[in-house]
Amino acid sequence: MDAGTQAGTWLAPAKINLALHVTGRRADGYHLLESLAVFTRFGDRVEIEPAETDRLSISGKYAPAVPADDSNLVVKAREALRREAGSHATPPVAINLEKNLPVASGVGGGSSDAAAVLRGLVQTWRLDIDDAELARIGLSLGADVPMCLAARPLIARGVGDEISAVEGFPALALVLVNPGIAVCTPEVFKALASRDNEALPPLPGKLDFHTIRNWLEATRNDLEPAARAIQPAIGEALKALRKADAGFARMSGSGATCFGLFETGNVAKRAALDIRRRHPDWFVAATRSMEADAHGQD
Repeated sequence: MDAGTQAGTWLAPAKINLALHVTGRRADGYHLLESLAVFTRFGDRVEIEPAETDRLSISGKYAPAVPADDSNLVVKAREALRREAGSHATPPVAINLEKNLPVASGVGGGSSDAAAVLRGLVQTWRLDIDDAELARIGLSLGADVPMCLAARPLIARGVGDEISAVEGFPALALVLVNPGIAVCTPEVFKALASRDNEALPPLPGKLDFHTIRNWLEATRNDLEPAARAIQPAIGEALKALRKADAGFARMSGSGATCFGLFETGNVAKRAALDIRRRHPDWFVAATRSMEADAHGQD
């Protein structure tokens, strides 16, 4: 154990794509996107502490669906940072991943876990690595990791690596619903009807619940029709949110998690209780998104 390391807990927030436009495809097959994304106060949690040998343990409701071997992005993140900083500066650590988010559900769970581990290990190991360097390491693990490192309201372009923070974006009351199904992202992209769609419209000058909802009405998630064709239960989740009086409802990412937008946190909590009562086997969570000046760590 190294006296220079410290223990801590980091939030790995759910990433919600409020809007997601597919605007093209690169020669290497990667799709070009424009997405407005927010991060929620509900998510997975990562605990890191000094140890005699490297260990990964997984707890939480969705732990059985997550591999605890070297294929886990958490382990890949630890090793990528170790390669960058050198083994002398990166002594063994025990990592516990509390898996509260459904797996393969369109909310960036694995990428957010990896981002939390990168942020956590920089502090635990007291490394001198800046945000740009960390984003570069994150991109080597997956296109979503750089935006999960930012963990604040943002517009992502390119393959998700070109990030612009959205200043003044308020916290939104959200209900997340997943009908208990995993969706394979490559299958959804393969089933896309169109890959060259128009970009996002400009955001309104004044950002509040009403202007954001109205703006969202003029946007899309281009992955939703393909995902719904593969998993019709996504339509049931959206129907449940609308029945619970969501001001706006849409699928996030490549699915199957859907979100509903509500005017207040209390209304969102009541809606979540109502949906949970009707569908006790679904994943349902009332939460708030983090505003522009919040960060995804404890």
